[in-house]
This record gives sequence, C-alpha cells and structure tokens, in this order.
Amino acid sequence: MIIRNAVVDDAQSILNIYSHYVKNTAITFEYDVPTLEEFRQRIARTLEKYPYLVAELDDRIVGYIYVGVFVGRAAYQWSAALSMYIDQNYRRRGIGGQLYRRIEKILSDMGIVNLYSCVAYPEVDDEFLTKNSVEFHRHLGFRLVGHFHKCAYKFGRWYDMVWMEKWIGDHRMKNERLRV
Repeated sequence: MIIRNAVVDDAQSILNIYSHYVKNTAITFEYDVPTLEEFRQRIARTLEKYPYLVAELDDRIVGYIYVGVFVGRAAYQWSAALSMYIDQNYRRRGIGGQLYRRIEKILSDMGIVNLYSCVAYPEVDDEFLTKNSVEFHRHLGFRLVGHFHKCAYKFGRWYDMVWMEKWIGDHRMKNERLRV
C-alpha cells in the first residue's frame, strides 16, 4: 500500500468513496453527496494548511484522511480535527490504522498536540451506524471527551455524536505560534 499526499485531481476517486457513506450510512450527517467541484474546493482549502492523505492499492485510492481546524481561534492552533473514510470494499484491512499513524506523525512534526475526531454514535447499533468507529478510535489511543445526545437526524431516526481526543505532542509551550 502507498500512502501519499492527496492532490485536487484525486477528488473524483475520494468522492466515490465518500458518496457511499453519505447515501447509505449515518457515519456522515450530510444528506446530499457534494458535487465534484465542491469536493475539489474542500480538498484545496484543506491543503492550504493541513495534510490530506490517500491510501492506494494497485493504483486505486482505497481510503483517505484529512485534518481541519478544531476551533477557529488562535489559541486553538495546536489542536486539529480529523476525518477518515475507507472504501467499503477495503475495510478491516489495517488501512485506517496506517493512515492515522502517518497523519499523526505529520501533525506532531507541525506542532499539533491535540487531535480530535467527531464520531457519529448510535444509541443502539442499526443498519446505518454501529459503534465500531468509537471502538476503532479507542484502539488507536483516543478517549471519549464529549457526548451529544440525539443531535443529528438522518434516515428517520436520531443519532448521537461524540468527540474523541488523543494527545500526540508535548504540551510545554515555548512560543505563541504554530510552525506551519
């Protein structure tokens, strides 16, 4: 498997992966699949400041991970929020873990110390959402730091959302600006 930096021209392959989650799961709370142009713009905006990685097998993108602003204020610049999606046909092959480890190293080198993930969470597992993502994050060293109840509505039912956190760097500050 090759993990590399994404480029805007990867948008169609990445969108193909994401569209499954929008249409068939409550993993994302988007109702409509973004247009290709909108997705290209999302990738471009992310790449202005943060890493966006893709995993390739046999010259095919099978997963991706990206990072964005945790909260848009200067004092939060050492924190970042991430999202990851794996092609439904390539899940449970270790791709997600490899993507997480690679992006954590990049972020740590940038000076990020807190990593967050916003995870959709069902009260009870159903055909659209299970608790697997929370367990995956726990396995990678994340801990639950916030739980919002029945805050998202999709497929005719209410879902919870949780925030998970992992410290990936040293919190002893030496300056007031992040190395970006």
